[in-house]
Amino acid sequence: MDHFCIVTNRSKDKDLSMTTHIMEYLKMHGKQCVVADSISANSVKYDIARDYVSEIPKDSECCIVLGGDGTMLQAARSAAYMDIPLLGVNLGTLGYLAEVEKTGVDEALNRLIEGNFDTEDRMMLYGETGDKHDFALNDIVITRQSSFQTINFDIYINGLFLCNYHADGIVISTPTGSTGYSLSAGGPIVEPSANMILITPICPHTLNTRSMVLSDATRISLVIREGRDDSIQEVVAYFDGSGRIDLKTGDRVEIEKSNKTTKIIKLNRVSFLEVLGKKFDK
Repeated sequence: MDHFCIVTNRSKDKDLSMTTHIMEYLKMHGKQCVVADSISANSVKYDIARDYVSEIPKDSECCIVLGGDGTMLQAARSAAYMDIPLLGVNLGTLGYLAEVEKTGVDEALNRLIEGNFDTEDRMMLYGETGDKHDFALNDIVITRQSSFQTINFDIYINGLFLCNYHADGIVISTPTGSTGYSLSAGGPIVEPSANMILITPICPHTLNTRSMVLSDATRISLVIREGRDDSIQEVVAYFDGSGRIDLKTGDRVEIEKSNKTTKIIKLNRVSFLEVLGKKFDK
């Protein structure tokens, strides 16, 4: 690899010391490197994927992401457009996506330069409604916009009606996202390299509270129904917590496996189960 891009979360690397160290290290070894800032934790920006694309050079062979899993998710939504692999450097708490710790940065850079690494493809989701669409590595969450009323919606699987839900929302997740919001909502933990789609309702007001694990070839349709007393419901679809599409009664969201994937660079031989075990010990 000769061309690198660093995606930095300034709230985690406030003085840019780690960013500067990596850039100088790569340049010292004859590599080219540019920096694209991540959004800060307090800023609000719509459709970050398209914002990032303009900042990541087309000739980039690797994005080094400094932050945590949240920063990785933001960068992934851009890198997938350009088929660029990601390496995460963890500057936060123990995560699942950012596997390199600060103390291991130099060794990780050496292995990148030498080409001594593996790349793991992670499936993504594609969601569309009308003329709007977006991608997600973790999940697509449909939740109420402001009202305290539950959302009334129908779910169709491959064109066939499955059920009606009254719930606070629903999480459509990839295996990578199974340890995120889906898990908090009661969903199962799935090995991240698997290919399947998870459906988990959020606080459903029904006896049907089970998550569903479906084939990655499944096409899911969600139709927003009328609220209480036939009122118009206003809800939001969030893509990895960043991309946002506003919805209302009558709208239909189509969700399926994306034809794009997130490429995660793996340097360690630590298994997902080992990382999971450490997480449970926290």
